[in-house]
Amino acid sequence: MENDEQCPAAHLCHHFVKGDIRNFDDVYNFGKGLNALTIEIESVNENALEKLESEGVKIYPKPSALRTIKNKITQKQFYSGNSIPTAEFLVTQNKDELRSKDHFLPAVHKIGMGGYDGRGVQMIKTKEDLDKGFDAPGVLEKMISVEKEISMLVAVGNRGETVIYPAIDMVFDPRLNLLDYQLSPADLPQQTLWKAEAIAMRVVKELASPGIFAVELLINKQGDVYVNETAPRVHNSGHHTIEGNYSSQFDMLWRIILGYPMGNTAAILPAAIVNLLGAEGHSGEAVYEGLDEVLQMDNVFVHIYGKNETRPGRKMGHITIISREKHDLVYKAHKIKNTLKVISK
Repeated sequence: MENDEQCPAAHLCHHFVKGDIRNFDDVYNFGKGLNALTIEIESVNENALEKLESEGVKIYPKPSALRTIKNKITQKQFYSGNSIPTAEFLVTQNKDELRSKDHFLPAVHKIGMGGYDGRGVQMIKTKEDLDKGFDAPGVLEKMISVEKEISMLVAVGNRGETVIYPAIDMVFDPRLNLLDYQLSPADLPQQTLWKAEAIAMRVVKELASPGIFAVELLINKQGDVYVNETAPRVHNSGHHTIEGNYSSQFDMLWRIILGYPMGNTAAILPAAIVNLLGAEGHSGEAVYEGLDEVLQMDNVFVHIYGKNETRPGRKMGHITIISREKHDLVYKAHKIKNTLKVISK
């Protein structure tokens, strides 16, 4: 179900329904004849999912986990309430209240509901930045001196069995606050990796839901690990698993929904991902400049999502690179970023 009949996945479905994922009736009517439902984004109407769950439809993730995660306020309270390490934070209800919290700076302000892919996040370093914050309920997080940002993908089966993928190094575009490229497995000291895996497993244990979870973690110079955010779904940071791992995150989700044994999360080869984003100054029908050159590169896999319209910063696809050598991954990632551009006609 999607609100756009031309959405990229519509032509791949046996049965497509046009509807609004935020609307109770649309979600309920779509799900009431089904055995199971899963989500692609957090902003689905959880009241409808709860009603469907009470009527026997299996929901991945459980609506209770979705309800906890989709609001940044309840998500942070969940971490602190379960002794899961996360940045110190304050809840703010509006911009006036935010202005009174200048003693807490430097910090990051995150809107409670509706933030996604870097939207709904503002860096508040000084008093002068306070007006950049949101005039809506949100969380003000103490800024951590981040040495590295990683993602841990954890899969949870219907009987609570868990498997974890190799850690993923995430490199961000500081301007768009979007994932720029990533490398997996992450280059981490063994002790830090063990700590990150233990924290990610604790998060999914406390959420008590089957499904796929991407736990994003921040690591400081001292090797301390903090949970930044959790996504209760297949995630951009796990797209490399299609080519790079024996069981991709998508294969794993099907296994969970169908009650099959959990798949093998091991890496076939190290992998990198480059996000394909709409170029600045271009809005309209998408044109992929430099595509032929990228398609000629060895062990490079282009995934174009089929969105007709581009706009600055819009996610239009991703490119996966696999190689035994880390320097080859990094070299090709930078070359692709400088070669392949999404512009408009």
